[in-house]
Amino acid sequence: MAGPLPAHLLPDTTTIDGSGRASIGGCDLVALADEFGTPLFVYDEAHLRARCREAVAAFGGGVAYAGKAFLCGAMARLAHEEGMHIDVATGGELFLALHAGVPADRLVMHGNNKSDIELAMAVDEGVGRIVVDSFDEMDRLDSLHAATGTVPRVLIRITPGVEAHTHEFISTGQDDSKFGFTVSTGLAAAAVERAMASDSVELVGLHAHIGSQVFEVEAFSRAVEVLVEFAGPFGLPELSVGGGLGVPYVEGETAPTITEWAAGIRAVCGAAGVTAGISAEPGRAIVAAAAVTLYRVGTVKELPGLRTYVAVDGGMSDNPRPVLYGSGYETFLPRAAHAERPRPVRVVGKHCESGDLLVREGFVPADLVVGDVIATPVTGAYGHSMGSNYNQVLRPAVVFVAEGQARLVVARETFEDLVRRER
Repeated sequence: MAGPLPAHLLPDTTTIDGSGRASIGGCDLVALADEFGTPLFVYDEAHLRARCREAVAAFGGGVAYAGKAFLCGAMARLAHEEGMHIDVATGGELFLALHAGVPADRLVMHGNNKSDIELAMAVDEGVGRIVVDSFDEMDRLDSLHAATGTVPRVLIRITPGVEAHTHEFISTGQDDSKFGFTVSTGLAAAAVERAMASDSVELVGLHAHIGSQVFEVEAFSRAVEVLVEFAGPFGLPELSVGGGLGVPYVEGETAPTITEWAAGIRAVCGAAGVTAGISAEPGRAIVAAAAVTLYRVGTVKELPGLRTYVAVDGGMSDNPRPVLYGSGYETFLPRAAHAERPRPVRVVGKHCESGDLLVREGFVPADLVVGDVIATPVTGAYGHSMGSNYNQVLRPAVVFVAEGQARLVVARETFEDLVRRER
């Protein structure tokens, strides 16, 4: 038995009318499902802009939106319009951001295994920063410099040896990691010394990232303490603390705001007398709670004495997080958003996998029926961006809503799209 969905899990502009119908950005959710089809990602544009502005206010103009959380042309343009840089992690993300009109010098290029082609793209386009992750990457940058004479600005990514309390798949700050140069082994110092002595790059700072979906400001503070102590002798002008701030997904969870996160980091830097510019790369904290995903219920299967399965027209192809990380979600009916949710269900997808589930232990109103629009909140991060065509399912459309208007920013795939690249 569960009560109505907690309001803090819904986008900022969510309203519920007297009959219980939910709207976001002035747009009725059931009507959006009818107009654009399901599954459908619905993003609250005002929520997105508010979080971007909060990040810029908290960290300053160098703060970068982590595009891996959710990236399309409209999102890239929105983040840029609100004063954020954009962190891209592959040639594809770099291409998309450039195609959206974001100036190259507002981009930060990440990646633990950047290819020759990706580095050449970054250098040729003149990205603002390249975050160097390995000695092999330094070799490739040396070769590029020999061929082009270009000297890109770089940050060295260090691994601070701080283990965040999060899922092992999204923990990156511990010494045993595929990312960065470890401080404890001396590799970080060797990398910085090589970069400072190199004619191929201009070293402007250091970068560290401890993982994703981290709820404790203290974990970030410990990493910053290591970063600051390590950076001290080098006198570099920039320090990036990465991203990873967690968000609440289910009832009972809480997380620091972007402002609170920044305050904790700045407190450590202030106490240490840091004069370098401090930047960060929030992604999930910008977009996760800005969106809900709408599905249509296709099957309700009662297993007496066991459970009730509610099958929808999406699944692990539009939200793989429950399968990958065991992530929890809530669910609600947009036609009855204020209703009590006494009926326990497991919300599953349409894929040929027993593990294809969206909400392991959910609750819905007692009168849920086949054909209902059902929604999962806090799906703005790592759903669209990690989506797939498993079982040749079509990837969903994305709409941005604001002031009573819905605009389609990513079209739903068609069956023809599935064979477009075949030869």
